[in-house]
Amino acid sequence: MAEGQGHERWAHTSMICALIANVHRDPKKQRPFTPDDFNPYATRKQRTGSSGDAIEVNESTIGLMRAAFKGQGIQCDTSTSERG
Repeated sequence: MAEGQGHERWAHTSMICALIANVHRDPKKQRPFTPDDFNPYATRKQRTGSSGDAIEVNESTIGLMRAAFKGQGIQCDTSTSERG
């Protein structure tokens, strides 16, 4: 019963967190947050969704990561990135 209350409380808290994060995000640069992004009880598949928008960092994509942290808006074609 206590575990069920924990799940319910995190569902409520994660919804508020997602709301606050979406208010403060830049819609041109970031995808909308979902409550599952903040819920520790959500499974990994629920958090990432089925869109597969993650990019594996390797030698060919490290430049994208550097550009992202420097604030340069570089668009990439992820269809050619290697997935393993």
